[in-house]
Amino acid sequence: MFRRVVVGISGGVDSAVSAYLLKKRGFEVCGAFMKNWDLIDESGYCSGEQDLEDAQRLCRMLNIPLEEINFVKDYWVEVFGNFLKDYEAGITPNPDILCNRHIKFNRFFHHARERLGADAIATGHYARTNFGPFLEQYSESEKVRLLMAPDPIKDQTFFLSQISSESLRRTMFPIGALTKPQVKQLATAVGLETFARKKESMGICFVGKRSFQQFIGEYIESKPGPFVDVDSGREVGQHAGLHHWTVGQKCKIGGCLQPYYVLRKRRETNVIEVASGHDHPLLYTDMVIAEQPVWINAPPGLEEGQVVRCEFRFQHTKPLVGCSVIKTIGNQLFVKLDRPLRAITPGQYAVFYRNEECFGSARILQPGPSIAYSSGLTQTSEAIG
Repeated sequence: MFRRVVVGISGGVDSAVSAYLLKKRGFEVCGAFMKNWDLIDESGYCSGEQDLEDAQRLCRMLNIPLEEINFVKDYWVEVFGNFLKDYEAGITPNPDILCNRHIKFNRFFHHARERLGADAIATGHYARTNFGPFLEQYSESEKVRLLMAPDPIKDQTFFLSQISSESLRRTMFPIGALTKPQVKQLATAVGLETFARKKESMGICFVGKRSFQQFIGEYIESKPGPFVDVDSGREVGQHAGLHHWTVGQKCKIGGCLQPYYVLRKRRETNVIEVASGHDHPLLYTDMVIAEQPVWINAPPGLEEGQVVRCEFRFQHTKPLVGCSVIKTIGNQLFVKLDRPLRAITPGQYAVFYRNEECFGSARILQPGPSIAYSSGLTQTSEAIG
């Protein structure tokens, strides 16, 4: 059923080993290098040119063809444009989740299927499905389930939480059951040691080596405004623009003995409310309101109006936290966490799990009331701006 596989080649070790494993298993393999960002506009900040050279070298070594696919326009419209709109609105987005949803597992998936004749696609993500790493357990009658990788540090199901079940059904994750050290060891053993030694890319691709503040300042006009102490209502400093800051971030405010942290951004007044101390109670909440979710598989009972139990995270490196979830009017989600979490941020994603399965995710609209209310503390922020 699955003979021709188009594998995304990034130039790194994960996609290199994925392509090698596919070739070894006898698939008809075609590599694909996705160009998502236009380097002409960026004075060489991204490593895309070197990555393309590495992808070409890999495909020569494996004796497989390489297709170069240009998704620059799609990426700008569906990922980067929304990224900028969110920052202008004072929201902190997650472009990696958007890229997987709109580009890699939508545009690329359909391009591979319709133009390159692929029976399936493959990527170097650390994730699994119930159909196996090479779809060897595929079943037409069974629902596909997205499963966490055994390597908890490298697991990438968080970033795959908004992709469609249609594309996931025909996606192979050849290294999904391996750890990063195992992938590097395998690469070295089969003659791909240059890929094993290659420095891993981190952060947002289009930011490159610049500071994020420098990058975002090139696209969004800075509008200075006040930092306001949430407890006293007193102005304690000036910020250069809402888009430079995110909830929970430490603020550099001169003349203050104790560090301040961003609590909330008021777009209508251009005020950033700050709280004194990393663990200020107002930074913690055990409730979340989220947009209509995108499910790979909805938690059983949720669509019938039941309160369901599952696990939650909004940062991929943080431990899972138990929660109760119910669907509200307008198909939004109300989430009650088993314990308070710090700096839950509008625009980030609430990702839901049970055991090893990732159900899907929903973009966070707002955190609920802080734990300060239940502790009997008062909040002055409502009077600010």
